[in-house]
Amino acid sequence: MPAVASRGRRRAVSEINMVPFIDVMLVLLIIFMVTAPLIAPGVINVPNADSHDKPPDKRVDVQINAEGKLSLGGEIKREGLDEKQAVAAISEALAANPELPVMIAADSELRYHQVISMMGALKKAGVKRVGLAVK
Repeated sequence: MPAVASRGRRRAVSEINMVPFIDVMLVLLIIFMVTAPLIAPGVINVPNADSHDKPPDKRVDVQINAEGKLSLGGEIKREGLDEKQAVAAISEALAANPELPVMIAADSELRYHQVISMMGALKKAGVKRVGLAVK
């Protein structure tokens, strides 16, 4: 029993009242729970197109149009290919020059998945240098 009077004298209360502290913590908890979903996730820091390097002179250009059709340019000239045919043609060119870089230029309306799929297929085929073309 805190602060019990003994024979008419009052004793000072030496306990901390926790109720106001708990009230403040509950209010802060509610505020954080409400605002947490509204906070945007971290910003992705992608390089600017202005700071790109000059592409190599001898390279293979893989151009993917909005419909997903592939064309090869640069060291190999072919059009209307699918992914497997393009990778096979690039693999043939790699036999002569294993350090041959490949630049992928994709239409802005193209799905991101198709570009990543092409990059993965090129890496599996043994292409050591794969880049993305920018304006």
